[in-house]
Amino acid sequence: MKWNYRDQDGLIEGLKKGNEGAYGFLVEHYHNRLCIYANSLIRDDLMAEDIVQNVFVQVWEKRHKLKHDFSLENYLYKSVHNKFIDQYRKGKAVMALEKKYIAALELAVEEKDEIQEQKILNILFDAIQELPPKCKQIFLMSKKEGLTNMEISEYLNVSKKTVEGQITKAFGILREKLGKKYEMIMFLVFGSETNRSI
Repeated sequence: MKWNYRDQDGLIEGLKKGNEGAYGFLVEHYHNRLCIYANSLIRDDLMAEDIVQNVFVQVWEKRHKLKHDFSLENYLYKSVHNKFIDQYRKGKAVMALEKKYIAALELAVEEKDEIQEQKILNILFDAIQELPPKCKQIFLMSKKEGLTNMEISEYLNVSKKTVEGQITKAFGILREKLGKKYEMIMFLVFGSETNRSI
């Protein structure tokens, strides 16, 4: 039987039957796109390739569970995203800011939305790196390490008002650099404190 792999039903049916031609088409059609997406998340070519390979292996191993009533393309992108999250959690301790970063990513459902939100998050974190040194230090101590303003004040031997001022300054700079269209992402990452600090 000749399968039409460009048709999702035909591709899924071929995979479920264990047709290697279907699997070859799947890899050839999605490999590069998934690698680009994975690399946009993890910023490491080798790890991105490894994630994508694992996703393809997973699809093959679980091919009997594939269903015709869902988007295979979205499933692939979501699987890459989930493996990135697993890798991220294994690689380092998840701090307060990083938990919110992951939560913001997980809100995306469609792969296009995920890629767009990832681009916005990358711009946001790049902007944080460009903050003035003292401002950046206090901001990250507060938002990444989860320290209170009083704890930061005591640690750096500065007044609590100075700490509050630097955090407010940081949000102001970020808001100016990122523009209003990024406010929702900032809210997702930094929570309700954004409104109080700006």
